[in-house]
Amino acid sequence: MQWFKVILAGLIEIVWVTGLNTADSLMSWIGTFIVIIISFFLVISACKSLPVGTVYAVFVGIGAVGTVIVDMILFNDPFNSVKIALILLLVISIIGLKLTTEEAEK
Repeated sequence: MQWFKVILAGLIEIVWVTGLNTADSLMSWIGTFIVIIISFFLVISACKSLPVGTVYAVFVGIGAVGTVIVDMILFNDPFNSVKIALILLLVISIIGLKLTTEEAEK
């Protein structure tokens, strides 16, 4: 359940980073800040049972990969093979961190 929170927080991070880039009204800024709060609440909650360093690395990695993909798809950021290779390396690293980390005993 704690890893689900981290993954969800990472996916939500993609939303709020995109929101920071596209917010243009008071309501969109308020929505962005609400999403930021939800994302950090999930990460903080997961850190109570999982190693903080791994949680943070996975959270930021998901957000970074997702944000780069969103930028390429929605905002016409250049698409090239080196960028894709680096994204794949990052994804492999995130999966490796997750697989080598265990939840704390309760």
